[in-house]
Amino acid sequence: MLTPEEVDALRLSVIVATSSVLVTLPIAVLLAWLLVRGRFTGRWLIDAAVHLPLVLPPVVVGYLLLLLLGVRGPLGHWLYTTFDLRLAFTTSGAIIATAVMTLPLVVRAVRLALEGIDPGLEEAARTLGAGPFDRALSITLPLMLPGILAGAITAFAAGLGEFGAVITFASNIPGETRTLPLALYTALQSPTGDASAWRLAVLSLGLGALGLTAAELLARLMRRRLGRG
Repeated sequence: MLTPEEVDALRLSVIVATSSVLVTLPIAVLLAWLLVRGRFTGRWLIDAAVHLPLVLPPVVVGYLLLLLLGVRGPLGHWLYTTFDLRLAFTTSGAIIATAVMTLPLVVRAVRLALEGIDPGLEEAARTLGAGPFDRALSITLPLMLPGILAGAITAFAAGLGEFGAVITFASNIPGETRTLPLALYTALQSPTGDASAWRLAVLSLGLGALGLTAAELLARLMRRRLGRG
């Protein structure tokens, strides 16, 4: 049985992971579209910036967010003085840190799905009179759907386990930013926290495995329904 503190950490983890996916998904689709279909100078810079969190230590990402969005940072100070909005050391900050860390996963999944679309299908629709918007909604977006869903579920599973960026930018505040991995870290610091750490580790392992399995099964189902696998 989980203690109330562990249940609270699980609840907060689900909120943070779900919210980060909702924030990330439209941005990831737009970025994937630009990287695959865009023809402009400097596209490689966008590609590098998107995937930078994959190669940087998460603590560095959290520190950079703190410098930018903290109350003394250029953007964070403006948000605080203009809208009384503080992101650092809040649940919103944990969501942003998680979204930044999981964005490359969604972009990559959507990008692979977009690259696998046969351009002849869109060209055929164009010759039949379909405009760019109609082609995107009726052909491109449905064919991208397996990648979008797989990326979203993978990002959700990864978001449940995000630690370094969250603890650096949002800290480890019970009921506010203490997600599952932070609760596990806290339990490990306690001489009597072995049982709690074991429960949280098993829970995190199960949720991660469940998320990855769901992403793969859902992607296969969508490809089968679309006649692509």
